[in-house]
Amino acid sequence: MTTQQQIKPLFQLDGKIALITGASKGIGEAMARGLAEFGASVVVSSRKQEAVDAVADSLKADGLEATAIAANMGTPEDISSLVEKTMACYGGIDILINNAAVNPVFGPVQNTDERAFDKILDVNLKGPFELSKLVYPILKARGGGSIIHLGSIGGLKAETGIGIYSVSKAAIISLTQAMAQDWGADNIRVNAICPGLIKTKFSEALWNNEETFDRFLRHIPLGRAGTAEDVAGLAVFLASDASAYCTGSVYMVDGGYIVS
Repeated sequence: MTTQQQIKPLFQLDGKIALITGASKGIGEAMARGLAEFGASVVVSSRKQEAVDAVADSLKADGLEATAIAANMGTPEDISSLVEKTMACYGGIDILINNAAVNPVFGPVQNTDERAFDKILDVNLKGPFELSKLVYPILKARGGGSIIHLGSIGGLKAETGIGIYSVSKAAIISLTQAMAQDWGADNIRVNAICPGLIKTKFSEALWNNEETFDRFLRHIPLGRAGTAEDVAGLAVFLASDASAYCTGSVYMVDGGYIVS
């Protein structure tokens, strides 16, 4: 008779170190709190030091372990420094969440100039690519780990007004699958979370416009916009051993929008 494995401990992240970019607000902040509540030591990163300091202080005030390290994901030197400082602080990395993203334009693709195009691809695609490559040998040396890329339903179905952002997220989904294929032998799992309409500051241009918001709601079976916490729960699952057999997968958090 075999002893069945208990499920609850699989979600625990005690002793794990998680590095989360774009963690100063919204989805990133919620994911940082979620992982910390399950026992992880979290490095919260974003462009502005004062912003990540505020998040880390909030977590520490609740008895959670957090460190704030500012970094611009569009700057290679900042990406390298982020990894170096994380290693100096905690001595390892077990979980990487690439959440930082930008979308400096809202409108048809012909209104996106080369400078904006380059910025979107540098932060949304190249940044996660370079950071993941730097973290890869660390995860490998520790016997494996979890990388979570934040995509978007726009990466599965291009959205009006955010065309090049959608392009960058489609590329992130492809990058997720490529990394999962190449790094699976090292027990490194790579998955993507694709949020739909989540009510955060980042998506304000979508939900703050009554006409646009109503158009979205008509196609969301659950009939509401999502919250950052709706995404954080899935991130905890993908960061933990509860998802030990999940890699190369794309998870929608969209209230059913993509199938409507």
